[in-house]
Amino acid sequence: MNAQTGGTADVVDTPAGEARITWHHAKKAHTVLALGHGAGGGIEARDLRALAAALPREGVSVALVEQPWRVAGKKLAPAPRTLDAAWRALWPALARPGLPVVAGGRSAGARVACRTARELGAHAVLALSFPLHPPGKPEKSRADELSGVGLPVLVVQGGRDPFGRPEEFPDGTRLVEVAYADHGFALPKSAELTEYEAMGVLTGSVSRWLARDGNLFRKGAAGRE
Repeated sequence: MNAQTGGTADVVDTPAGEARITWHHAKKAHTVLALGHGAGGGIEARDLRALAAALPREGVSVALVEQPWRVAGKKLAPAPRTLDAAWRALWPALARPGLPVVAGGRSAGARVACRTARELGAHAVLALSFPLHPPGKPEKSRADELSGVGLPVLVVQGGRDPFGRPEEFPDGTRLVEVAYADHGFALPKSAELTEYEAMGVLTGSVSRWLARDGNLFRKGAAGRE
């Protein structure tokens, strides 16, 4: 049992060291949603915790993945190629239940999922707070990582995320906006909704996306919600 999240934890060896997967199992799961964390924090992030609490009731087992650098207690994330290598190595543990796996994560974790999803056999990608560009540098776009996935992708983005506001994303991006939210989905005091309501927007949209028509893993309809 992982005291921080309340789930059951597996430790997995990777070329970068030991990774940890904290499972939040659904009783009758039809899908696994694997979520990696960002470069500035771990699986305690509010969006990851909210999804882990909400989705098992909808038949989705949520696997919160801690990269080896985080498990080892280091403060700085390694290069993207190291993150990708660790994710590839732990993937068999995510696929072990024999269910469709949706790859995802927040920020840097979303980028890892985008870069590796198709080769690993993921069925879709969930990108939370996708860092479309460094703050203040829209010319350094990472839109190609989204467009190159080749699978259904849902982006959930804060309305005032300095790493990319919703209106900055390319046309055709399937995107849900969490109004007023920043990169960590935190809200200013002046926001016209509470954090609970904001997380309800996030979890509700992801739940509907995963369940829609049973066609999610065969085709991805473009558009905005």
